[in-house]
Order: sequence, then structure tokens, then C-alpha cells
Amino acid sequence: MAEPAVVAERLTKMFGDFTAVNDVSFELPVGEVIGYLGPNGSGKTTTIRMLLGLLTPTSGSARVLGRDILHESTDIRQAVGYMSQKFALYDELTVTENLVFYAGIYKLRGALRAARVDAVLRLVGLEAHRNRRAAEVSAGWRQRLALAIALVHGPRLLLLDEPTSGVDPSARRVFWDLIGQLAQEGTTVFVSTHYMDEAEYCGRLGIMSEGRLLAMDTPTALKRDQLPGPAWDVVIEPLLPGLELLERTGGVFRVGLRGDHLHAITLDGAHTVESLLAALGPLGSAVQVEPAEPTLEDVFMALTRHQPAA
Repeated sequence: MAEPAVVAERLTKMFGDFTAVNDVSFELPVGEVIGYLGPNGSGKTTTIRMLLGLLTPTSGSARVLGRDILHESTDIRQAVGYMSQKFALYDELTVTENLVFYAGIYKLRGALRAARVDAVLRLVGLEAHRNRRAAEVSAGWRQRLALAIALVHGPRLLLLDEPTSGVDPSARRVFWDLIGQLAQEGTTVFVSTHYMDEAEYCGRLGIMSEGRLLAMDTPTALKRDQLPGPAWDVVIEPLLPGLELLERTGGVFRVGLRGDHLHAITLDGAHTVESLLAALGPLGSAVQVEPAEPTLEDVFMALTRHQPAA
């Protein structure tokens, strides 16, 4: 069995009295897309920066591609592809010149450098823009250029820190298609995000909140194992009185608006279609209740609802 690309053991980072990352442990299997889901300030970026050796942990340890983050951080940064939230592009240079510059930082020279630049331009679909200045391409193309820079030296591990922030949904979808292709070719991709829909694209997902890693598993397993009971879709008019009534109903763990209907999670065994219809009876007969598929938002809200204070 292949050694994990990353093994983190009880990583903790404090800034004065503030704990940014609290006792986080996980492994990243080779050749998978692993998501790191959480709101801004939950500790995602701090975790990634510790893995790169850019921040020293207050306690704990980690190995990245077999290298220790405390003693081999320079080697880690040469071996890993990293795309930060605010990726640095040189606007006055062309797309190709940006890639050549960063390839030089990774100590690629001559024919090898030229071959790698051409290869990543093809991979991310930037060949037609190779001679345009970076300042002239759209946000979606700049994002692809930043990914190409992270890939130019052929890393086996990519660390992507909220790479799709600020780009439109179609560009995000194309970007995730590229991530999936890289994983199929054997690259391990660790990508942080605060978008629930993006989390569904991951083979494995870690959920962060207030510095803690609350769970890490496949999206399917998280939805199966981390909820207190089944999900329901409730069609009712008007919505808000139905929402307020369900919030007061025993056995209802959580209820919220979902477009033109309500979405509820109930405790295991607490309700059936008939019992929910009965609970909503005071609002009239035009009510529909159906079993629903749980979502990662349901999982996140369930995990964070009773999270202890840091």
C-alpha cells in the first residue's frame, strides 16, 4: 500500500491566545482529490501553510511526501505545487513568460523547461493565450495560469487554497474538471473551499470549523454517518409559518428554507410523513412532505451545531 502523500498528527497553531488550528490529524491518500471545507477563518489556510513549512506549528507534526515539515520545509516547497488564495502573477509578462519565470524558480532549465511550459499550457487550455500579457486575460484564464504555474515542475501533490474564489460558476466547473483529470493521472490534490457544491466533487472531504477538524470521510459516508436522522422536503404555502411551526415541533433537529420549499432533518425514528403532515395540520391541507437526500450543508450544520467553545 502506497505511503500517504501527507500525514498530519495533532497539528496545532496558536497566535498569542488565539488557537487557529486545534489538534488536527489526517492522512491524504495518493491520487485522490481531498477537500477541506469550512468558512473563512476556520483554519484552512493556516493548516496548508504549516504543511508547506511557511508556519511553524505550536505543537504536532506532519510529513509531506515523506519529508518532515519542521526540518525539510525547503525540499517540500520544491516538491509540492501550491496555489494561494491571492496567486501572484506578473501582469506585464505574457502567459508564457510567467511560466518560464516560475519554472526557473523550480530550477528547470533549457529543453526540460520549454517542454514543461508547453505541456502545462496544453493541459490547462492556455495555448491560444500564451503570448498575451497576464493583465489582459480574464479572471478565469488567470486562474488557469496560476494552476499551470503550480504544475509546471510536475509535482505529485497540489495544495490549492480556495482556488476558485472570485471566478464565475462556469470557470469553477472547468477548473474542477482539470482537478479531476490530475487526480486520475496520479496527482494528489488537497483543495480548500467554502463552497458546498464544490465539496461534492471531492473523493474525500474534511470539515473545519473554529480551528477543529470535525470529520473527514467521503461525501457519501459523511451524509450517512454524521446526521441524527433522515431528511425531508416540505412544500407548504406560506413558507415562514411552516418554518416556525416545524422549529417548535419535537423531534425536528433542523429546518431551513430551500428555494420554494422547506428542508428538514429529524431525529432518527422521530417522524414519518404522516406525523410531519399532522404537525403541519394547523396550516391547512395543501402540504406535501417527501423523503429527501441529505446534503453536505446538512452535515456541516449538524457537526457545528453543538461544537464546544475553543
